[in-house]
Amino acid sequence: QVQLVESGGGLVQPGGSLRLSCAASVTLFDSYAMAWYRQAPGEQRELVAGVTSDGGTNYSDSVKGRFTNSRDNAKNTVYLQMNSLFPEDTAVYYCNAIQFPYLDWGKGTLVIVSA
Repeated sequence: QVQLVESGGGLVQPGGSLRLSCAASVTLFDSYAMAWYRQAPGEQRELVAGVTSDGGTNYSDSVKGRFTNSRDNAKNTVYLQMNSLFPEDTAVYYCNAIQFPYLDWGKGTLVIVSA
């Protein structure tokens, strides 16, 4: 069974940083283009950052220049370094494939940006 386990969330002050991790128990992980998504309260889930199988990245305009997406295929893990956090970055963050077919969604990790 495929598992995605996100970690690294927490409470941080505006302007602070967090590093999220997502460990994937899936075969041929290095063949998947992966993405980070987030869902704020009352909002739809949105894609914020993607990383291709060979490490190419792309970002939504809302996080570009502040977030950095990376992966370690040897560890079946993707990372999201988040800097200069704003209160509007508050959300549950998930990782998954960047396009269909998606893997089973994990529980996500909660990020709260508040003074």
